[in-house]
Amino acid sequence: MPVLYLVGTPIGNLEDITLRALRVLREVSLVAAEDTRTTGRLLSHYHIETPLISYHEYSGPGRVAELVERLATADVALVSDAGMPGLSDPGYRLIQAALEAGLTVVPIPGPSAAIAALVSSGLPTDSFLFLGFLPRQQKARRAVLAQVAALPHTLILYEAPHRLLALLADVIRTLGDRAVSVGRELTKLYEETWRGPASQAIAYFGQGPIRGELTVVIAGASGEAIRWDEAAVRAALAAHLAQGLSRKEAAAVVAAQSGWRRREVYNLE
Repeated sequence: MPVLYLVGTPIGNLEDITLRALRVLREVSLVAAEDTRTTGRLLSHYHIETPLISYHEYSGPGRVAELVERLATADVALVSDAGMPGLSDPGYRLIQAALEAGLTVVPIPGPSAAIAALVSSGLPTDSFLFLGFLPRQQKARRAVLAQVAALPHTLILYEAPHRLLALLADVIRTLGDRAVSVGRELTKLYEETWRGPASQAIAYFGQGPIRGELTVVIAGASGEAIRWDEAAVRAALAAHLAQGLSRKEAAAVVAAQSGWRRREVYNLE
């Protein structure tokens, strides 16, 4: 039976590709790529001549149907710009369609910026939550952070360079001045990993233009918070409500910082 292969590709360094991935890319009848130019350079580097077809964020149902039809008779490889397809990219739509059609889907594991940043962050790796790209709008971004404020899991997310400082400011405002790790240009020539409190990250990255692809890792909520007195909790709750958070979101943020339970904060009159 034909197979849809989900092939992990390098996130920067072209040497970071498995022998199995190279074999599959040579043997399939077609490679569906998020960016045919990027994937074309990879295939050319390894002298692979498999035909390419574009499949990206703006591909409509027609392209999905075309690929599913192709899978009825031949193997197809799905790749993203970098890393694992289907992870914070449009590949999941094709994967869903293939599974609904009764086709076989096989992952070919490879690099992932999220995992690379996590394991090199120095933050706990036993439990983590991947958030992908947060909303661009400040209010929506803070709302998402508020929803995870009380969770103990290490947080991983992607961010554009021109929004990094705004994200870090929202982290401090919503989660507190937590430890963060910012991975920039991972596996590439100018690779950098910065580690420290979010406030110091703002000072460091605020010195000049920020360039490259970023993966941000944030410490989870600590279970050792000192319990605030009621006046401090009320003041913090009022401040977050004034910023536009809902009472539920504000209660989650204050609970994560104050040592109070979320319901206790929420029920304050």
